[in-house]
Amino acid sequence: METAVYSVAAAGLIGTLPLFQSNQLTQIVRDVILRPSGMVGEDAFVANLIMGLGLALPVAVIMFGGLKRIAKVATKLVPLMVVLYTGSVLYIIFSNIGEVPHMFAMIFEDAFSGNAVLGGAVMQIIILGARRASFSNEAGIGTAAMMHGESQTNEPVREGLVAMLEPFIDTIVVCTMTGLAILITGVWQSGDTNGVSMTAAAFGEAMPAVGKYLLVLCVFIFAFTSLFSYCYYGSKCFTYLFGFKYSRVYDYFYISTVVIGAVITLTAIINLIDTAFALMAVPTMACALLLSPKVMAAARDYFGRMKAVNSKQ
Repeated sequence: METAVYSVAAAGLIGTLPLFQSNQLTQIVRDVILRPSGMVGEDAFVANLIMGLGLALPVAVIMFGGLKRIAKVATKLVPLMVVLYTGSVLYIIFSNIGEVPHMFAMIFEDAFSGNAVLGGAVMQIIILGARRASFSNEAGIGTAAMMHGESQTNEPVREGLVAMLEPFIDTIVVCTMTGLAILITGVWQSGDTNGVSMTAAAFGEAMPAVGKYLLVLCVFIFAFTSLFSYCYYGSKCFTYLFGFKYSRVYDYFYISTVVIGAVITLTAIINLIDTAFALMAVPTMACALLLSPKVMAAARDYFGRMKAVNSKQ
């Protein structure tokens, strides 16, 4: 068990680096704001580097303030992001509500058609979906458990139920809404494989005046808050492996990777993070199976007490 925890912590140092968030924020700012205005050309290395440095500075200021400052900033920014993003996507969907059944039919037809099955595409879809879902909701990876473990509660099972609800909201609800917005607007046929670029195109197509800028704001808030939470995850992994007295070493390393993520390719980032997440998932799921009898015992006790309380009312 201890070996499994060490391996998860080691992989967590890599998997929780802010490379993806920094890269996607830089990408959307460059595509939506800088490139249309003629401020950057095809070679945007210098612009990416400047944006990476600009992002690293406020991250460092907030990060060195500790968990309380991170939580304070996140609790103010996240509700705004949820309202803006959900409202925008629902506007796109309901503005084209008649297309929704056709889009769902197309998804299932293309995924499970004869050509897809014979060509092995179904398995590729499942693999790609599992990779993206694990990064999106972190279910079974072991990172979110660090944050839930810090919650002040006398009922671990209740906290577990909250943790179980998160992947459903993230993957089933939010990701489905985003996918429908991309399909409904037709931007998926452009050939662009970058998710944030396609989403920006969908927002721009449905809301020409403000759509792209709303998405820029949402991505900025998402990237910023993710940078803070990932810093906490990585710091916990680092201090478990090397001790608390060296924690500042990780902080400086983490901030430097904000800049690195802004200038390297998305493909390299995804391959690195997917590998780290896979190395985290295997021991985490094995430990979850070993501990499942204790979890079930705690769950029976909790639901039994809740049933007894409800029966008395």
